[in-house]
Amino acid sequence: MLIRHRDHEPIVNPTAYVSPTSTLVGKVLVGPHGRILFGAIVTAETSMVEIGEYAIISENAVLRGNRSADTDQPVLIGDHVFIGPHATLLGCAVAPCSYIATGATVLQGAKIGSGAVIAVGALVHANTVIPDGYFVPPYAVAIGDPVQLYSPNQKEEMAEAIRRLGFARTAFGIEGPFHDRKALYKSATEIRSQEYASHFQDIILDPVD
Repeated sequence: MLIRHRDHEPIVNPTAYVSPTSTLVGKVLVGPHGRILFGAIVTAETSMVEIGEYAIISENAVLRGNRSADTDQPVLIGDHVFIGPHATLLGCAVAPCSYIATGATVLQGAKIGSGAVIAVGALVHANTVIPDGYFVPPYAVAIGDPVQLYSPNQKEEMAEAIRRLGFARTAFGIEGPFHDRKALYKSATEIRSQEYASHFQDIILDPVD
């Protein structure tokens, strides 16, 4: 399904395939021989999503561009990138010939180098830079620039690293103490609710042939 959002509509190269159960919303550009498979959601919101030549977006993956305060956060997928099923990519850039495996997550401001692998279930946190050819192991959490890897049981070390990142500022444009989580999530949901209200004006275009 193709949806016009904020006066922008998806542009799909004639050689690309967009499955009938996937959804492309707003300023989404799909390059030559790109493949958007079943159930995938690609939404530009207040930014854009660009998908390169021969890039594969697998089943039920979510790609979302956005804008945090005055910072544009497009999703930029290079040529020959493979994004596995159920992966989530938010406002990030993935260089050519990279592999984002099943269930992996890449957050706002992150940059994935060419030839890098983000393995099954791994998380690349906001503003993290993954060098060319780097391997993030399954279920690991990658944080920072230079990148450091954490296992899920390193809770205290990981929490401190995330605090240093300023995730709320990057993702939502929120300034404030990290420990006040109720206030943080109250602000975050109100910000997103206001942004997503623009979808009331969306127009569904003709289905993809």
